[in-house]
Amino acid sequence: MAKENKATKKVSGIFAEFKKFISRGNVLDMSVGVIMGGAFGAIVTAFTNILLSLATWGVPGGLKGLVTVLPALNDTQRGPVGQAFSSSELVAKTIEFAASQDVTITKDSDTFVQWQTALLGKYTLHGTTFTYNLSAVIDWGSFINAIISFLIIALTLFIILKIVSGYNKKKEEWKAKELEKYYEKHPDERPVPEEPGAPVPTELDVLLEIRDALKAKKE
Repeated sequence: MAKENKATKKVSGIFAEFKKFISRGNVLDMSVGVIMGGAFGAIVTAFTNILLSLATWGVPGGLKGLVTVLPALNDTQRGPVGQAFSSSELVAKTIEFAASQDVTITKDSDTFVQWQTALLGKYTLHGTTFTYNLSAVIDWGSFINAIISFLIIALTLFIILKIVSGYNKKKEEWKAKELEKYYEKHPDERPVPEEPGAPVPTELDVLLEIRDALKAKKE
């Protein structure tokens, strides 16, 4: 029985500590900040995507099409129908792919879609160009996209921080004006300004003052 009471008290103590921990102000503030940060991140990402679409409006296939396919050094990198081909060549390349397997098909063949699906499984679409998956590719588009995204996000956050900073500054100025009005109506409550250059009392100075006060009281 004593062991059960001891275990119960231990569990209750752990629960009490956990309750105290999660009810701290900084933990709650951090939780709210994480949730708000996630929601704000989604807004910034959506806004960035809009600006990226506008910035790459005139680029065929977008920035994803800006790739450089390095020359094949072996048969593995060459691909069944070449290292790369445009989307307009997809039908012809599908027929060529089937022919490489000793199968003759046309665009209207029943198995055309199956052969096309098999071919696309070996290639990745970059803009309007299909690139063989085993080829060495320099993805300039992703690099440029990352730079533009960084600049847009940085600019967006800078503007938001400037707006918030300006708002806080005006708020502090308004508080100062209201406080000044209050002191004008209640001059006796205005705090006495410290003398410029006055030395800040140390702990030793305070102790000496207390000693002198006690000494004077005894006398």
